[in-house]
Amino acid sequence: MDANTLVQQLPKAFRPAEAAGKSHTIQLNISQPAYAVIENGACSIHSGTAPKSDLTLTVSDENFVELMQGRLNGVAAFMSGKLKASGDLMLAQRLSKIFDASALQG
Repeated sequence: MDANTLVQQLPKAFRPAEAAGKSHTIQLNISQPAYAVIENGACSIHSGTAPKSDLTLTVSDENFVELMQGRLNGVAAFMSGKLKASGDLMLAQRLSKIFDASALQG
Protein backbone atom coordinates (compact mmCIF):
# COMPACT_ATOMS: atom_id res chain seq x y z
CA MET A 1 0.00 0.00 0.00
CA ASP A 2 1.30 3.46 -0.79
CA ALA A 3 1.62 6.43 1.56
CA ASN A 4 -1.11 8.49 -0.09
CA THR A 5 -3.64 5.67 0.21
CA LEU A 6 -2.77 5.28 3.89
CA VAL A 7 -3.26 9.01 4.48
CA GLN A 8 -6.74 8.83 2.94
CA GLN A 9 -7.58 5.97 5.34
CA LEU A 10 -6.61 7.89 8.50
CA PRO A 11 -10.23 8.86 9.32
CA LYS A 12 -11.05 5.12 9.58
CA ALA A 13 -8.22 4.67 12.08
CA PHE A 14 -9.16 7.75 14.14
CA ARG A 15 -10.03 7.15 17.80
CA PRO A 16 -12.31 10.05 18.81
CA ALA A 17 -12.03 9.31 22.54
CA GLU A 18 -8.26 9.87 22.40
CA ALA A 19 -8.73 13.38 21.02
CA ALA A 20 -11.86 14.38 22.95
CA GLY A 21 -12.19 18.12 23.35
CA LYS A 22 -9.12 18.78 21.23
CA SER A 23 -8.63 20.43 17.86
CA HIS A 24 -5.45 19.77 15.90
CA THR A 25 -4.14 20.20 12.39
CA ILE A 26 -1.37 17.81 11.39
CA GLN A 27 0.61 18.51 8.22
CA LEU A 28 2.01 15.41 6.49
CA ASN A 29 4.85 16.23 4.12
CA ILE A 30 5.13 13.14 1.95
CA SER A 31 5.32 12.94 -1.87
CA GLN A 32 1.77 14.32 -2.09
CA PRO A 33 1.43 16.65 0.91
CA ALA A 34 -1.79 16.43 2.89
CA TYR A 35 -3.09 17.45 6.27
CA ALA A 36 -5.42 16.00 8.85
CA VAL A 37 -7.87 18.20 10.73
CA ILE A 38 -9.12 16.83 14.04
CA GLU A 39 -12.06 18.69 15.53
CA ASN A 40 -15.47 18.01 17.03
CA GLY A 41 -14.68 14.31 17.42
CA ALA A 42 -13.91 13.79 13.73
CA CYS A 43 -10.88 13.56 11.47
CA SER A 44 -10.82 14.83 7.90
CA ILE A 45 -8.05 14.70 5.31
CA HIS A 46 -7.24 17.52 2.88
CA SER A 47 -4.74 17.71 0.02
CA GLY A 48 -1.93 20.24 0.01
CA THR A 49 -0.52 22.41 2.75
CA ALA A 50 -2.50 23.50 5.79
CA PRO A 51 -2.86 27.26 6.32
CA LYS A 52 -1.64 26.65 9.88
CA SER A 53 -0.62 23.39 11.54
CA ASP A 54 -0.02 22.31 15.12
CA LEU A 55 2.37 19.58 14.04
CA THR A 56 4.32 19.06 10.82
CA LEU A 57 5.73 15.64 9.95
CA THR A 58 8.18 15.26 7.08
CA VAL A 59 8.98 11.71 6.04
CA SER A 60 9.62 9.68 2.90
CA ASP A 61 6.70 7.69 1.53
CA GLU A 62 8.48 4.42 2.31
CA ASN A 63 9.15 5.36 5.93
CA PHE A 64 5.59 6.70 6.37
CA VAL A 65 4.20 3.33 5.26
CA GLU A 66 6.56 1.51 7.64
CA LEU A 67 5.53 3.81 10.51
CA MET A 68 1.83 3.32 9.85
CA GLN A 69 2.20 -0.45 9.57
CA GLY A 70 4.15 -0.65 12.84
CA ARG A 71 7.42 -1.77 11.24
CA LEU A 72 9.23 1.47 12.14
CA ASN A 73 9.17 2.99 15.62
CA GLY A 74 8.32 6.70 15.59
CA VAL A 75 10.87 7.68 18.23
CA ALA A 76 13.61 5.69 16.51
CA ALA A 77 12.67 7.25 13.16
CA PHE A 78 12.82 10.74 14.68
CA MET A 79 16.16 10.10 16.40
CA SER A 80 17.70 8.66 13.22
CA GLY A 81 16.46 11.52 11.02
CA LYS A 82 14.04 9.36 9.01
CA LEU A 83 11.19 11.44 10.42
CA LYS A 84 11.32 15.18 10.99
CA ALA A 85 8.77 16.75 13.31
CA SER A 86 8.16 20.37 14.18
CA GLY A 87 5.55 22.03 16.31
CA ASP A 88 3.70 20.19 19.08
CA LEU A 89 6.00 17.24 19.79
CA MET A 90 3.72 16.05 22.60
CA LEU A 91 1.01 15.62 19.96
CA ALA A 92 3.48 13.65 17.85
CA GLN A 93 4.03 11.26 20.75
CA ARG A 94 0.26 10.72 21.08
CA LEU A 95 -0.40 9.90 17.41
CA SER A 96 -0.20 6.14 17.99
CA LYS A 97 -3.05 6.51 20.52
CA ILE A 98 -5.10 8.90 18.36
CA PHE A 99 -4.86 6.63 15.30
CA ASP A 100 -5.26 2.84 15.42
CA ALA A 101 -2.80 1.59 12.81
CA SER A 102 -4.39 -1.88 12.87
CA ALA A 103 -7.55 -0.34 11.34
CA LEU A 104 -5.67 0.64 8.18
CA GLN A 105 -6.04 -1.62 5.17
CA GLY A 106 -2.91 -3.01 3.66
